[in-house]
Amino acid sequence: MVRDPHSYGNSDEVRPSHLALELTLNFTQRRIDGRCDLTLAWLQPDAAHIDLDTRDLTIMAVTDVEDHPLTYELGDPHPFMGRRLRVHLPERQERVRVVYQTHPDAAALQWLTPAQTTSQHLPFLFTQSQAILARTWIPCMDSPGVRTTYEAVVNAPPGMTAVMGAHHETHHLEHGRFCFTMPYAIPAYLIALAAGELAFRAISDRAGVYAEPEVLDRAAWECADMDHMIQAAEALYGPYRWGRWDTIILPPSFPYGGMENPMLTFATPTILAGDRSLVSLMAHELAHSWSGNLVTNATWGDFWLNEGFTTYFERRIVEALYGHDLADMQWLLGQRTLAHTIDRLAPTEPEFTKLRMNLDTRDPDDAFSELPYEKGANFLRVLEDHVGRPAFDVFLQQYFEDHAFESMTTGRFLELIRD
Repeated sequence: MVRDPHSYGNSDEVRPSHLALELTLNFTQRRIDGRCDLTLAWLQPDAAHIDLDTRDLTIMAVTDVEDHPLTYELGDPHPFMGRRLRVHLPERQERVRVVYQTHPDAAALQWLTPAQTTSQHLPFLFTQSQAILARTWIPCMDSPGVRTTYEAVVNAPPGMTAVMGAHHETHHLEHGRFCFTMPYAIPAYLIALAAGELAFRAISDRAGVYAEPEVLDRAAWECADMDHMIQAAEALYGPYRWGRWDTIILPPSFPYGGMENPMLTFATPTILAGDRSLVSLMAHELAHSWSGNLVTNATWGDFWLNEGFTTYFERRIVEALYGHDLADMQWLLGQRTLAHTIDRLAPTEPEFTKLRMNLDTRDPDDAFSELPYEKGANFLRVLEDHVGRPAFDVFLQQYFEDHAFESMTTGRFLELIRD
């Protein structure tokens, strides 16, 4: 068990194996009224409490699933880690219920007014939980090394569609009640929700795109190669294990290029270039379905294991679909970016120029840069050059097969390549 310096969770003693969420979206108050039922897996015989991560949550009640009150306490607030929620469980209950409200300024929740959307008819909400912001809307063990399945019921205002990175069990648009299940265990940072005026267009039997109605045609055209990308990725590194791969084109205020939420990539509308020239972003988010989502960095100090692998994989997909010239151009641009990033970080933040970073006392967001992407990808390319592409592809395919739905550390990966 690897200690995560950015989580209060006592995951070496007990950990949640499943979350059952009921979330009511209150756009007027910019708040989610939530209920989270946690199914617990006890790992140590003498453990008698669970520690969860929270940040800016108002805890209304903590009970068993029959609503009998449980003793709990909140720790002192920390600027970026929030507060520990300790629930005492002397009877080692199998399920715990937390009833709570989010804060209007919860860091993971982006509440948009109608004027901030394309249609300008309805408000919009999307979440962005990476790296340690899931705790601002769900009481959980907010660590990339702790994986859980989940189910959710989302109550949205009339006329809105809610989507999550999960199987959509039912859609009750008239009543605003939407049900989801995620049968694959994922870290909390990959739980994702969006709600607003949305329409859907199927690209294939396992891929499609959500967008505001006004941009749906453009989005579907731009994303037409989604299924071909899946096929190219599978040919490289094995089967796509998540069932569906849908993409949602978010309003312009989405602060990233994309976010690799399983089953539902969140993407910036800037990919709608009209000529499919930004398809590499889609390839990058798809590649995360193997590197990052399937095999996940155990801590945020190991971030390159997510992003370096994914950048390498992205360029292999681009090469397979669009040719060597485009992939070579991306490698060249990436090397220039890497050089500029090192020049910028080395004088003041030399720790952030390493692949394996020591972030014990730092907010993971402070360390975000292009370095884990480009330096990590170049390290993998050196390994490819050393052993040859065919042998390296066999190694990577076996890596994703052997370590699926597991966490990975830099030290463990180095052991694997030495073997």
